[in-house]
Amino acid sequence: MTTLDHDRPRLTAEHRGTTTPWLRRILLLNVIVEVLIVVTGGLVRLTGSGLGCPSWPQCVPGSYTPVREQAEGFHKYIEFGNRTLTGLVGFVAIAAVLAIWKWTDRRRALLVPALLVLVGVGVQAVLGGITVRTGLNPATVAAHFLVSMGLVAAAMAAFVESGMPPGPRRHTAPQIVRQLGWATVALAVVVLVLGTVVTGSGPHSGDADEPARLSFDPRSASWLHADSVMLFVGLVVAMVVATRISSHSSHLRDAWRAVLLVTLAQGAVGYTQYFTKLPEALVLTHMLLASLLVVALVAAIKQFKRPTAHDVSVE
Repeated sequence: MTTLDHDRPRLTAEHRGTTTPWLRRILLLNVIVEVLIVVTGGLVRLTGSGLGCPSWPQCVPGSYTPVREQAEGFHKYIEFGNRTLTGLVGFVAIAAVLAIWKWTDRRRALLVPALLVLVGVGVQAVLGGITVRTGLNPATVAAHFLVSMGLVAAAMAAFVESGMPPGPRRHTAPQIVRQLGWATVALAVVVLVLGTVVTGSGPHSGDADEPARLSFDPRSASWLHADSVMLFVGLVVAMVVATRISSHSSHLRDAWRAVLLVTLAQGAVGYTQYFTKLPEALVLTHMLLASLLVVALVAAIKQFKRPTAHDVSVE
């Protein structure tokens, strides 16, 4: 053994999570597949393929896969593809929990969100079956989407945490700024819920032949959603200014700037799709950006406490 080897610190279970590249890769894949299933779910809805497989858990009675004799045409392949992706999401969620268990100190901030994703995948499978059996009831479709947003958030929380070493952490912004940040997240939840109301009242419900609708006026729902978005943009701008003035953490400032960029892109797409009569491509982009907004918000919130000596504590 050389002197250099003797002086090099040995890796313990406490520190392995920050030095094992496969952990970060698996947790990043966990985020990607959760976002991807939101997008494919949107594709199902936008193509009217929600009942492409009219039964559950089988696609049609007697077969778990589409059959040539089905009357649903190409819709059966789109819906079956989305169901198949759910299996991949489940495998990745299991891999994420196992990776955390093997390669980290198994701290709660890592293990809990990963377990939430794993449990949530099962919940989503059941909820998907209920959605099919209720003929794509708008309430269950909305719940399906909102649970997906929660799983994206949990997967991202685990990924961000995996990049932080264990140990004591310090606040990177004053309490009032942190409270404003959490208020922004709460409003984001309201924005997402109102977005599902707009969708449930509009033309893209998921069934090509007999689309179900909520009993709200689509224009009024859209205006209410737009008003909440404008308030949300204001809070995000306030967070960008507040973190720039009050925090020495470049991680925190950059994270909230990223939230602002995604928010502006989302707002631009949202208004464009409204005034262009909801073209499918823009609606699908809107759903992707909604997922990326959740990703950005979680990353920003996680920067409020950091275990790095480069960030100055602000109580």
